Amino acid sequence: MEFIEVSAKTVEDAITDSLIQLGTTSDKIEYEVIEKGSSGFLGFGSKPAVIKVWKKSTLEDAIRSFLMDVFATMGMEVELIINREEDSNVVEVEMKGKEMGVLIGKRGQTLDSLQYLVNLVANKNSDQYVKVKIDTEDYRKRRKETLENLAKNIAYKVKRTKRPVSLEPMNPFERRVIHSALQNDRYVNTHSEGDEPFRHVVVTLKRYN
Repeated sequence: MEFIEVSAKTVEDAITDSLIQLGTTSDKIEYEVIEKGSSGFLGFGSKPAVIKVWKKSTLEDAIRSFLMDVFATMGMEVELIINREEDSNVVEVEMKGKEMGVLIGKRGQTLDSLQYLVNLVANKNSDQYVKVKIDTEDYRKRRKETLENLAKNIAYKVKRTKRPVSLEPMNPFERRVIHSALQNDRYVNTHSEGDEPFRHVVVTLKRYN
């Protein structure tokens, strides 16, 4: 925790000076009074007030600190861009650097695991639930497009063969993409079967009486 020590005639003056030095507002700092200070007698024996001041740790700080520790352990240099719109419960984290494939992993498994852990950290001391989304190199957008194309191809196969097709196990996000891509298809249905982490989507032909 980084802090500064500030002295002034009174504690209130010291707080004001600290806000100027830190370039922030009173609701974003915490402080500890080291010396309350005294005016002395007739100006003699006066002592300045001394406080220790530091900025409050934000949600973004907690996310950044956790991820940077992970990257340091992995020996990777990663730039983080963290965005959170005002009054939003969604935090978006973009990672930039070399060899981002390592952080994506097979079919995004490493990226999903990292996102899961960050969400635990973000909500550990949070009053309301916050959803953290982590991405790099537009992986999630590209994966979504791939899954949507897969869904259309599987639907075509089911219509042609009139036999159900079971897809490979997918995480909840990927299964939702498949369901969404085919929800308006007049000829096929989708449903999920199995238990995590082997839960998968099954595409079947609609039956009309």
